[in-house]
Amino acid sequence: MRKRQIKKEINKKEINRKANPYGKFLLAAVCAAGTIALCQAACAAEPELYTATDLAMDTVVTESIYTTGEDVTGEIGTLLRKIESDWLSWTQEDSMIARINASEGQTMEVPVQLASYLEKVMQLSENSNGALDPTLGKVIRLWDIGGENPHIPDENELKKLLALTGYEKVHMEGNKITLDEGCTLDLGAVGKGIGCAEITDYLQKQQKITAGLVNLGGSSVLTYGTKPDGSKWQIAITDPRDTEGDYLGAVALDGGEFLSTSGDYEKYFMEDGVRYHHILDPETGYPANNGVCSVTVVCDDAVAADGLSTACFILGMEKSQSLLEKYNAEALFVDEDHHVTMTDGMKERFRLLKDSYTVKELQTDLRNDR
Repeated sequence: MRKRQIKKEINKKEINRKANPYGKFLLAAVCAAGTIALCQAACAAEPELYTATDLAMDTVVTESIYTTGEDVTGEIGTLLRKIESDWLSWTQEDSMIARINASEGQTMEVPVQLASYLEKVMQLSENSNGALDPTLGKVIRLWDIGGENPHIPDENELKKLLALTGYEKVHMEGNKITLDEGCTLDLGAVGKGIGCAEITDYLQKQQKITAGLVNLGGSSVLTYGTKPDGSKWQIAITDPRDTEGDYLGAVALDGGEFLSTSGDYEKYFMEDGVRYHHILDPETGYPANNGVCSVTVVCDDAVAADGLSTACFILGMEKSQSLLEKYNAEALFVDEDHHVTMTDGMKERFRLLKDSYTVKELQTDLRNDR
């Protein structure tokens, strides 16, 4: 009986095999179809590049975004304009900065996120011994460089307004801020940095965005993620003495880094052969004058990068070193004699494109004694 039962079971298996002679082929076909489907899905998930040009923060904004989803470039310009109108504008009465300036010494409560940026600015002001001063707004308006009536101001009027400035006249406790009487805030030196920080936060929340670059007029640049080909982001640096805006060179950035450039070539007027530019030295109230034409800073913090480029322009090459080290930042200085001076880390990133400039070594034994 046992032999017959085994034989029947064997016969049943043989019958099943014969009844489905194409089983292996069907299985192979299913596997192949699955592989094709996976391949199609992978191909469909390849990020697509979207580019756009917009106007915001008084400059041209160029955007390059890699995403597997929809085009979001339009959202970036909208976000920047909102930051300016809601937070930074000193001309719109309902912006936070305008309301703080109108508070006449009263304590104001500001959004937590804006307060965090203000804390960074005040810390950088302290670390730079006031080279970055967010209270210079009235002095900047007095000169009106970049406005309709740029001029050398009356000395007495300048001294009167300078007496109302100084980062130590700004007092913060959490998200509450108080200004000494007569003091006002102007975040123009770090406004684009704040914009870059907010854009980065927005990009991080978009799961389908894989990489991107946003350039605010060449003076503030953010990079996000890694390009599909794995190469570094290349950022052009303007020749500060080329009247046609030609490029001095290019700086390579990794994703998540920020670049900021401050220079005397963007807003200025000439009088009696002297260039009066918009980057004012808080100590004198006059345009900074130390032979530097432009400063480019690379940092992993957007607000710091923007503020550092201004502070370093005012401090000059040698006096900026300890400040740059404090923020683990790299910098490139261009002077009137067509010298390009770089920190060690910047040498690995920068590629000079003009033979009319020469690279000069930065002295490393000097420190900020401002």
